[in-house]
Amino acid sequence: MKSLALAATLLLLLLANSVSEAAISCSDVIKDVRPCVNYLVNGSGKPPAACCAGASALSSSATTTADKRTACSCIQSAAQKLNVNAQLAQALPSNCGISLPYTISPNFDCSKIT
Repeated sequence: MKSLALAATLLLLLLANSVSEAAISCSDVIKDVRPCVNYLVNGSGKPPAACCAGASALSSSATTTADKRTACSCIQSAAQKLNVNAQLAQALPSNCGISLPYTISPNFDCSKIT
């Protein structure tokens, strides 16, 4: 459950709220970000390669607004259950070479994703 919440937190940083038209599911999101959970809770420095691969896969698969909002919502939901290092979460996209059009933060409004 802890890894699920951390994974969701990472995705929240990457995406947004549930929308019925979304093709992506929370299980898809969690599967991709699961390798990041330990890093986001206890890590330091660069994230592991498996984490970056999952974050990149999620970023590539969540292409529509609905998918991005769904992923974000899943991550937020999971993040509420974990004690994620906010600095590591915010730096994850750049540390993994992923570009996002918004800043990752616990207070991010997923509905702003377009």
